[in-house]
Amino acid sequence: MKPFRTLRDLHREEDGTILVFWGVSLGVLLGIVALSFDLGRVGITQTEMQSFTDHVALAAAGELDGRTDSIDRARSAAANFIVDRKSFGDGDSTLAGTADYTLTFFETLPSSDLSALTDVATDPRDAAFVRVTATASTVEMTFAAAFSALTGASVEDRAVGATAVAGFTMFACDITPMMFCVPGPTWEADKNRGQTVALRAGGNGAAWGPGDFGFLDVADGVYVDPNGPCAGMKSRELDRCLLGAVGNITQCFAKNGVDTEPGQRVGIEDAAINVRFDIFSANMKKFSSNPDYAPAPNAIDGILTEGCKAELNVVSNKDDTPLSVPLPPDDCMPGCGRFGDGNWSVGRATYEDINYDGANPTGLPAGATRHQYYLKEIEMHGGALSTEALLPADNDETGRPQCAPQAAADPDRRVIIAAGIDCIGNEIQGKAADVPVQEFVKIFLVQPGKVSGEKKFDIYGEIVGSAGGAGGGGAEAIFHDVVQLYR
Repeated sequence: MKPFRTLRDLHREEDGTILVFWGVSLGVLLGIVALSFDLGRVGITQTEMQSFTDHVALAAAGELDGRTDSIDRARSAAANFIVDRKSFGDGDSTLAGTADYTLTFFETLPSSDLSALTDVATDPRDAAFVRVTATASTVEMTFAAAFSALTGASVEDRAVGATAVAGFTMFACDITPMMFCVPGPTWEADKNRGQTVALRAGGNGAAWGPGDFGFLDVADGVYVDPNGPCAGMKSRELDRCLLGAVGNITQCFAKNGVDTEPGQRVGIEDAAINVRFDIFSANMKKFSSNPDYAPAPNAIDGILTEGCKAELNVVSNKDDTPLSVPLPPDDCMPGCGRFGDGNWSVGRATYEDINYDGANPTGLPAGATRHQYYLKEIEMHGGALSTEALLPADNDETGRPQCAPQAAADPDRRVIIAAGIDCIGNEIQGKAADVPVQEFVKIFLVQPGKVSGEKKFDIYGEIVGSAGGAGGGGAEAIFHDVVQLYR
């Protein structure tokens, strides 16, 4: 190459100009590669932290069942069940424990996802949703910083965070649409198995207390199983069917929000509930042969039945000694109030003296519940579909259905599933909306319900335990626990 003789020659020379373009392009390309690498690390960290917060939210929301310790259990589940890792970012790479997130609990969510959450839950019983906010992690923009040093462009490290909102709902399907008031927010069915509860139909206007019962509003069929015996019914016809029919009756009720109605439905509730005892009276007389209203296979009730006409009095012989009696409530009742203590030893002795001449035909120990005794009586005599008498031959009552042509195949026909509600804490006075259910409870009907002197319908029931599992026909409900991410 000849040396430049003048500046004009240098200005006109074009050799090597591509090197300048290549150098500039290489610098830009390396900058883009560097920035892409750093942004990739930010994106990976964001994805990992979002996954972590989603899982923490689901774990915590799964404990929000309306109990007084639900928030404590939610915090424990979030801290102990979920462990994850992040590939980049400052601090420990392990994501676990309260240092990596903050939990906030809410009663409700706004209708729009763009609106802020403001309805913070202060009472664990009201907490239905949880928001998880991850502790921010800083990702260093390492390569972009080097590019910045060469170009003078401003580049800052990125703080990466994540949030998630989840909620819990339990749906109970195929239940008797009844509710009753439990003694308080800490009462649990499984801890009170064998205890008698004296249920009394509650009315409108006065505050409801433990033992009062009412119904769940099915809104003219909204919650009725479209394939069940009550499909298409409305008003009083629907009430009668829901209270008395066999089979899959209802669709699903949400545990964290049911609508309640008063309990007094004179002429419907007593007649419909008592078909389980082979008593077809009032508006239920014409249904004695309808298999949808089949009675229980054990209908021992101490009530005289003549030509399918039930008289609510004790079956007696000429010297007024009863020939049969129903299973009794707890010995302490009525003196101990609406909830007993589970002790029925005196009543059991009377039951066996009158019905079995003092013998213990079941062989069950002293601590057996009435529900266990009832099932044993059925088992000893051929099962649910047998027609073999349960009581001795000299008794006017056989214990088997006499009005209906066939008993229900389910031995637990006398078990209902009702929503247990803290009526005092929720200020229930009859009709109410979106009431949280403390627990769905299995209750064994000890004897037929009766209208008391106060013209209130009374039912003696025994707590069998917390309802759950799969099944149908009123003795078992189908439960679905739904834990869902909302944001």
